[in-house]
Amino acid sequence: MKKPQEFVLTLSCRDTTGIVHAVSGLLYQAGCNIIDSQQFGDVLSEDSTGLFFMRVHFSAPEHLADATTLDKLFSHVREQFGMAAQIRALARKPRVLVMASKHGHCLNDLLFRWRSGWLNIDIPAIVSNHPDYAELAASYGIPFHHLPLPTGSGAEVKRAQEAQVEALVDAEQIDLVVLARYMQILSPEFCAFLKGRAINIHHSFLPSFKGAKPYYQAHDRGVKLIGATAHYVTADLDEGPIIEQDVERVDHTLSPEDFTAVGRDVECVVLARAVKWHTEHRVLMNGHKTVVFK
Repeated sequence: MKKPQEFVLTLSCRDTTGIVHAVSGLLYQAGCNIIDSQQFGDVLSEDSTGLFFMRVHFSAPEHLADATTLDKLFSHVREQFGMAAQIRALARKPRVLVMASKHGHCLNDLLFRWRSGWLNIDIPAIVSNHPDYAELAASYGIPFHHLPLPTGSGAEVKRAQEAQVEALVDAEQIDLVVLARYMQILSPEFCAFLKGRAINIHHSFLPSFKGAKPYYQAHDRGVKLIGATAHYVTADLDEGPIIEQDVERVDHTLSPEDFTAVGRDVECVVLARAVKWHTEHRVLMNGHKTVVFK
């Protein structure tokens, strides 16, 4: 007997009565089996969006076992509640392009997690503005694209380089771009092209330290907590909707180099979680925030 195919339905709409009943009832009538279901209504405060969010992991019988057929089946419920809804087949691995510069800890961590099976994705390409990690990419059998940006490159040169990345995204049918310590400010046009499908990682301190060697600045100020934030990319630098954050405690016994090592570890973990949750279709946009079903 052929194993049923599994899918994930994600949706958002105005919060009202009957949504869960309509969704679960439709899946039941179609012969589907709900494996896991999570929901959230953002209605608890005056500044709430009033939206309802739902993620349903289900299996479907063979005659319905493709996302297009299921999407058509779901059209009436979508229209009834004015939903933004997507159905994705879990058999299809999301295709992820990773971008990095000279700091390779996040890139190396993602590649190991992918190779070990912890990240259920495909990585068809790695892009860097430096050649440093060509051998690392080759060791994993992944095509490496060196797209340089000479120091002092103007806006036209940067946009030309970004256009090459855009062409690669289209050619490889990329679902997600991960900026694994890619140390370039993206143009508004590139941010718009990647809207909702690009994740960045950056350190997060209180107080915040910008510029060169932030961990050295943190050490100089006696910071006690080192953190990292993974968020979606927007034209507002490091201010996109947050997906995941974490912190590690540090103290006066540690050197600036120790601070840097701790920070890199936190960055790796936080970025990996964000990539995993996004590619498992657990992250839904809620205005300038996110809902993450873990």
